Amino acid sequence: MSNSTNSTHSTNPYNSAVHDAGSGADIALRVNGVEHALTVEARVTLLDALRERLGLWGTKKGCDQGQCGACTVHVDGRRVLACLMPACQAAGREITTVEGLAARDGTLHPVQAAFLKHDGLQCGYCTPGQIMSAVACIREGHAGSDADVREFMSGNLCRCGAYPNIVAAVREAAAVEAAREEAPRGDTAPERAADHAHL
Repeated sequence: MSNSTNSTHSTNPYNSAVHDAGSGADIALRVNGVEHALTVEARVTLLDALRERLGLWGTKKGCDQGQCGACTVHVDGRRVLACLMPACQAAGREITTVEGLAARDGTLHPVQAAFLKHDGLQCGYCTPGQIMSAVACIREGHAGSDADVREFMSGNLCRCGAYPNIVAAVREAAAVEAAREEAPRGDTAPERAADHAHL
């Protein structure tokens, strides 16, 4: 079975997310809020399952050795390197890829918008991983200074050298997120934060 959607939910997905299927395993991958039923061999990584089986090409294959960060996704809200995680290990867990960040109406996530504003990319190949790592970095509370961003984003390599712009984008997105959490609904504080974050 490939690319099929399974809407059946158990009370404990970890109990039913994987079962042996001879040469492979039947697994349920919940990606960006949609559950998919796949049969995969034990050696198949989450990266290959996302790209080759589900057609989610945003998650990039760079080094395929966990060294570049291009394949960064979120699993249960934590950033992971999809090239190192077996797909079976991700079964029954909440997976978010770069395709799942924008709102349903197409509104970009603040990190995506900040990367565009600050030209935080050149060739763009590393950008999905950079963005996914940046979202997690902000959520983890590690975007309070340029030095923090550089340290906690150090696992994501940019061969084009766009690091200064990436740092600026992450800092601005962090300011927007912080203002959004503090502002009453309908306030324009997030927009004001975006205007002044680079000062």
